Amino acid sequence: MNIADQILYEDNHLIAVNKQPGQLVQGDKTGDTCIADDIKLYLKQRYNKPGNVFCGVVHRLDRPVSGVVVFAKTSKALSRMNEMVKNRQLQKTYWAVVRNRPPHEAECLSHWLWRDEKANKSYVVESDTNSRRKQEAKLAELDYRLIATSEGGYNLLEVSLHTGRHHQIRCQLAHIGCPIKGDLKYGAPRSNPDGSISLHARRVAFEHPVSHLPIVITAPNATFEAMFGAIN
Repeated sequence: MNIADQILYEDNHLIAVNKQPGQLVQGDKTGDTCIADDIKLYLKQRYNKPGNVFCGVVHRLDRPVSGVVVFAKTSKALSRMNEMVKNRQLQKTYWAVVRNRPPHEAECLSHWLWRDEKANKSYVVESDTNSRRKQEAKLAELDYRLIATSEGGYNLLEVSLHTGRHHQIRCQLAHIGCPIKGDLKYGAPRSNPDGSISLHARRVAFEHPVSHLPIVITAPNATFEAMFGAIN
């Protein structure tokens, strides 16, 4: 897909795209093309920019996840957006498809998560654990609510993050018996055909770093809408 077709929002300071499953936000050891590089090329060609083009990564999504990702077009905007992320002023809302119905229609989940960097996986650390994991664990909090159920028996959860821990939504939902569809790493019984997991960054909301106006950016997802119909 052409990166221009993925743009959800653009002004002089920011650009946001609807990331597709499998796309890298930022370059890694695989050497695969990433969205940040695609945006630089787009900006260079679209605006006839000479020399190097700036594109700062404000936040990331895991490779198999889809949805809104925001980038900064200037160092000033990046610095201010980074500060907002640090102060939890970037509000993120996700959609997650799970087979098992959650124990409650809506709930706040609070767990201590420990990240195994070698395995690239996070684990819930129980309060009675006495180990290095407990010492290194970080508090993770989110809210979820059940917003739809498909004819095939899948459930759509809307998830609001209060912290930004590694694989937080994937780990916490799996811990309550609701692994995300396609997420083999966290207990799903089978993968999705395209290698994605059914987790979508639906919306981000924040105060614009320069104009200070409220900004809300929403990403559509045709696969989810085909499963559950039109959802506000």
